[in-house]
Amino acid sequence: MVYNTTDPAQLQKITEQVSGLPADAVLKAMPPFPSPESGKSLVVITLRSGDSNTQIKQYEQIADQLPVDGLDAQVGGLVPTQKAISDMSASDLTKAEAVSLPIVLILLIVIFGGLVAASLPVLVGGLAIMGSLGVLHAVSLVADVNSFAVNVASLLGLGMAIDYGLFMVGRFREELAAGRNTPDAVRRTVMSAGRTVLFSATMLVIALAGLLLFPQGFLKSLSYGGMSAVAIAAVVSLTLLPALMAILGHRVDKLAMPWRKKKAPSEDGWRRLAGRVMKRPVLFALPIVLVLLALGSPFLGVKFGEVTEKVLPEGNPARVAAETVNSDFAALSNSGFKIVVTGDPAQADVQAFIGEVSAVPGVGDAQIAAEPANGVWLVNAGLDQDALSDESKQALRDVRALDGPGDEVLVGGSTAMVSDSLDAIGDKLPLMIVLLVGATFVLMFLAFGSVLLPIKAVLMSALSLSATFGVLVWVFQDGHGASLLGVTPAPLEPGIVVLMAAVVFGLSTDYEVFLLSRMVEARGRGASTEEAVTAGLAKTGRVITAAALLLIVVTGAFAFSQITMMRFVGVGMILALALDATVVRMLLVPAVLKVLGDAVWWAPGPLRRIQERMAIHDEAPADDETAGGDGNQTKVPQRA
Repeated sequence: MVYNTTDPAQLQKITEQVSGLPADAVLKAMPPFPSPESGKSLVVITLRSGDSNTQIKQYEQIADQLPVDGLDAQVGGLVPTQKAISDMSASDLTKAEAVSLPIVLILLIVIFGGLVAASLPVLVGGLAIMGSLGVLHAVSLVADVNSFAVNVASLLGLGMAIDYGLFMVGRFREELAAGRNTPDAVRRTVMSAGRTVLFSATMLVIALAGLLLFPQGFLKSLSYGGMSAVAIAAVVSLTLLPALMAILGHRVDKLAMPWRKKKAPSEDGWRRLAGRVMKRPVLFALPIVLVLLALGSPFLGVKFGEVTEKVLPEGNPARVAAETVNSDFAALSNSGFKIVVTGDPAQADVQAFIGEVSAVPGVGDAQIAAEPANGVWLVNAGLDQDALSDESKQALRDVRALDGPGDEVLVGGSTAMVSDSLDAIGDKLPLMIVLLVGATFVLMFLAFGSVLLPIKAVLMSALSLSATFGVLVWVFQDGHGASLLGVTPAPLEPGIVVLMAAVVFGLSTDYEVFLLSRMVEARGRGASTEEAVTAGLAKTGRVITAAALLLIVVTGAFAFSQITMMRFVGVGMILALALDATVVRMLLVPAVLKVLGDAVWWAPGPLRRIQERMAIHDEAPADDETAGGDGNQTKVPQRA
């Protein structure tokens, strides 16, 4: 709390008021600390709970008792900032869904050309959101769940359910259009698009499960929300959706739009695009790779920080209060070092240690922050540079290397929090990478029987990720165009970056699998590599583009959020989806497959035999088979 006074009588009034705060919510309220230079006084209040969700409830309990009659007051700190972020996130989520859902429904009607078919993916999306929020509520009963997890669950639940619904309903209508009866069309849809949905959901769940490797509770709660949303979207798409399609049959085309009644969408454009790309594959592939690498180059200068008041819009009361503390009470702000010395050391030893801390390059004045209690001393140390600068991080290492008094010396503050968080993420990040790459290789090999296809998929995903994060660093950290988005340039929060990496990797694999599945189907019917690539692109180009567009609408609504990290996710998803579903999948993948030729289907003999025994991919019967065929599996020809 910052009060706009240094008058002794007013300070006494403040002391009496904060000392009367309920003991079940407040552990300790420090006496006012005046700053004669600014004419303001600071009161530090410690809440009783150590749990962030409980702290917010305790803050809500005392919020109305903090203002003092006749005095201007500003409420800031970690808990009020978290409360402001939580409230704005909930408000932004409601607005985003209110805007995106009608647009998504209109786009689905345009894409499907009918109201009945368009409503099915929206139904699946609504059920996925409700189910994932129910799971999060259950998790919150036994673990701390960050409020941002609700946004992630809603974003992924709606987005993936619509994508999966689009794949399933689109394939079902394709089978009906080929003259097949309803039961056979449903069976073939589940055998083909259904397996793709199952594979995609498995990959995305594994990617999100990688967040559980990190010790941060924030990432764990995001993982719970994301995994539950994707899993429920897949389960509903593979159970309820086929049942609804079986009930509807040809009535899925009811309430068709005029353009749908005239003719089915043409694949000629996609076939021509595939032909042009594979006619000059190197001419397409090389410039695209160079441009993606150039877009990713700013990520080499990335800097990481923490979630601070800067994620709130300018003028927000919690942000204004935090900025006031940082400017007028620098010694007590969180931008310096908070040093705890335990073991009841002598005051002379503590003073000597304070002198050593002050002598460390990059550290300003160090001073005792409060009278010792229970043998514990608290020391505040200012910094000469920004808390997240390289100089401050080196100063942190130097202070921790000092031989302090007492039993133990602990160093906290912004610099320590970010450095320790980065170290924890850095320790587990290789495990997450191994998990993602290993799962991608194993599952894609079992699905397609190729060694090179999984390797290519990982490299394509890495290119998409690098380009996306490069642009995000250029905007959100370096500040290019930040004013247009209404954000304050700042170092990136590492947890959000890890979340984005997991989601983007999973989504890029999603489109890759959908594209390759149709290529493998064509290959299994004896098509050459070039014919298979052309057929795959022709069959999936429109659907992948439509799926990406719908997901851009769902996630893009968050780009208009008041919270910077939500805008970061929204803008990042727009960039990733636009690049991956167009430039990478439609141009780069066909070009690379053409360059690799028949070698792309190769696998060593022993691995090939393992794949044939454990294959998880079972293509639907060939398109040129008669309706109501027996559905026997077709084998991929054993070509070099």
